[in-house]
Amino acid sequence: MSNTTNGNIIQLEEGWNNVIKKGAIDVLEKTLDDGFDTSFEPKEYIRIYTTCYDMCTQRSPYNWSRDLYQRHGETIEQYLRNTVLPALRDKTGQGGTILLNELKHRWFNHQIMNKWLKKFFTYLDRYYVKHHSLPTLEQAGLQRFKDEIYENVKDTATTAIISLIDEEREGEIIDKTLIKSVVELYESMGMGNLDSYTADLETPFLEATRTYYAKKREDWIAKDSTPDYLIKVEKALNEEKLRVSEYLNPASEPKLRRVVEDEILLKVQQNLLEKEGSGCRVLLANDKAEDLQRMFSLFSRLEDGLQPMADIVQSFITYMGNACIDKRQSRLDSGEKDKNDDPEFIKSLIDLHEKYLGVIREIFASHHLFQKALKNSFEEIINNDVGQFTNAELMSTFCDRVLKSGGEKLNETEVDQSLERIVKLFSFLTDKDLFAEIYRNQLAKRLLNQRSASDDAEKSMISKLKCQCGTQFTSKMEGMLNDLVIGNDTKVEFDKHVAKQPSTNLSFSPQILTTGFWPTYKSPDVNIPENMTKCLEMFKEWHDKTHTKRKLTWVHSLGNATVRATFGKKSYDLQVTTLQAVALNVFNDGATHGLAELEKSLNLDLETLKPLMHSLSCGKHKVIIKSPASNKINSTDTFTANAKFTCNMRKIRIPMASIEASHSKARVDEDRSYAIEAVIVRIMKARKTMKHQQLISEVLSQLAFFKPQPRVIKKRIEALIDREYLERSAEDQQQYNYLA
Repeated sequence: MSNTTNGNIIQLEEGWNNVIKKGAIDVLEKTLDDGFDTSFEPKEYIRIYTTCYDMCTQRSPYNWSRDLYQRHGETIEQYLRNTVLPALRDKTGQGGTILLNELKHRWFNHQIMNKWLKKFFTYLDRYYVKHHSLPTLEQAGLQRFKDEIYENVKDTATTAIISLIDEEREGEIIDKTLIKSVVELYESMGMGNLDSYTADLETPFLEATRTYYAKKREDWIAKDSTPDYLIKVEKALNEEKLRVSEYLNPASEPKLRRVVEDEILLKVQQNLLEKEGSGCRVLLANDKAEDLQRMFSLFSRLEDGLQPMADIVQSFITYMGNACIDKRQSRLDSGEKDKNDDPEFIKSLIDLHEKYLGVIREIFASHHLFQKALKNSFEEIINNDVGQFTNAELMSTFCDRVLKSGGEKLNETEVDQSLERIVKLFSFLTDKDLFAEIYRNQLAKRLLNQRSASDDAEKSMISKLKCQCGTQFTSKMEGMLNDLVIGNDTKVEFDKHVAKQPSTNLSFSPQILTTGFWPTYKSPDVNIPENMTKCLEMFKEWHDKTHTKRKLTWVHSLGNATVRATFGKKSYDLQVTTLQAVALNVFNDGATHGLAELEKSLNLDLETLKPLMHSLSCGKHKVIIKSPASNKINSTDTFTANAKFTCNMRKIRIPMASIEASHSKARVDEDRSYAIEAVIVRIMKARKTMKHQQLISEVLSQLAFFKPQPRVIKKRIEALIDREYLERSAEDQQQYNYLA
């Protein structure tokens, strides 16, 4: 039956040859081969589409859907095999760009052909393909291209692409748009995924990249300094990132980055860091901020890439700190007197810490590894004592200079800045409890001798220490300040009481201290002159009535006095300690006394009397004459008032060497013993049973203000066993049990 006789049935060959092939396929192939734009008039397009539609909707056996689907594939296959593949093979060997241009052109043509054939056979896609679960016309067309063209030219094309990229790496200008178009072909050949792109282009490209940069690495490392090498690395990484964004798939970026980083960074990392004349230590020594920042940025790309650099930074900072320590040692070795006051040394450590704190913040972005490096290095530096005095004492004395009147000449801002910086150093100190003991003694002297430059600065320093170590650390210091506030109120009340009494030629201002807050002081039972005794008795009588439950104890070693002294016709106000005032009193009327006589009359031991008489007879203001003249107090010396004493100032301060040590080591050790035992008991009460080594580790981790040797902890464990807080396990002598 024929279409002309029936009027409704279109035969396969007739419809295919007369309409579809002649009107669509032949026209399509010719225009593509001639390089013209392909388009169909609407009327012609409708005629072809309708023919395809009719041929797919005729009743069986005249439904040609299966045949048309098959011929669609065959048409594309024949065109690709007979026309496209020969054209590409013809371009092979003529240069990578020529081949890629031809491939780009043929891929573009195929997309046009695929698009039009899909339009003509739309009805197949909608019904036949869907019903039979077949690849869509577009997928089928892509698969034909992959089978006939892509599989035959992919290796050559990949080689051409890699060659062009290598040319670009060497500074040549290449056609990036061409590469991008061909890359899109690789992506399309995955049929919805990147498998083809990854296997056929990306993998060989990455291997070629590895080979390329391996050669570059050997060349650069041989001739370039570390900074110059890293500049090239930075440039290469930026260029590779740009390369991906311009013509490769974004998924390649992390893989490409890893390959480049591995070849030109990881494999020579140690070499770059330690390179003679330009490695990390040299850059640190010469403050090469930009080069260090680049090094940090590049090595941060590598897994664990910053640890070796942080180790070098830690080693270098430690070296610089040890240089400060060595300088102090050299000064002492050259004969400089070892004192607990060495502001030059402490300032050098403060400056060093501030410098590298800035380096860590600005160059290394406050990275935790470099913060740890700074911490570790300064813990080693700060706890490395040189000379007779510990760094804890030197640091506390530096604070004393800043906080007392007549010390460092600083304004309010500079004082706060100095305190802030010294507290940063203090945070690295292992023996924080020792610092606290010394600081508390020096604070007491400032407060009692009215030598504090600023109450606000004192409070600020205590607040900073409190933030660093907690309330327990500063509670006594805060109590001392509070005592002075309360003492002022007491003074006002007592002054009102004195005003009601018969007049006296003495001005007397007692200061009440709470025993638990203040350091323990020597309290020599000095023989007080009668007029001073009356003042003491007056205050005691008033105090006992006002505060019936408080016990009053006089500490004369802490007092101070202003004594009116007349030498010839001129009078002076001598600002002295209470003990000095008592001693001066015995030299009235030109009396002469020997040391033994003074010891008896004043009721003072030689340990206290010698520095006392030294201050009056051997200091800057010699208000007492010592015979024979020398700078040392001997038991055979005699003393008399200096009748010829003169001074341009009317008010004269006569300092006296402290009869108290800066701190009591025995007291510190005792407090430490209590602290260790408290921690041991607390741990064992919670755990009930523990191995020796575990207990030692746990105790060390919980002690905040000092780090004792394990043998000291072991001694405290033994003490607790003796007192039956703990016992050794019967089964294991290395295990302890808690006894409730």
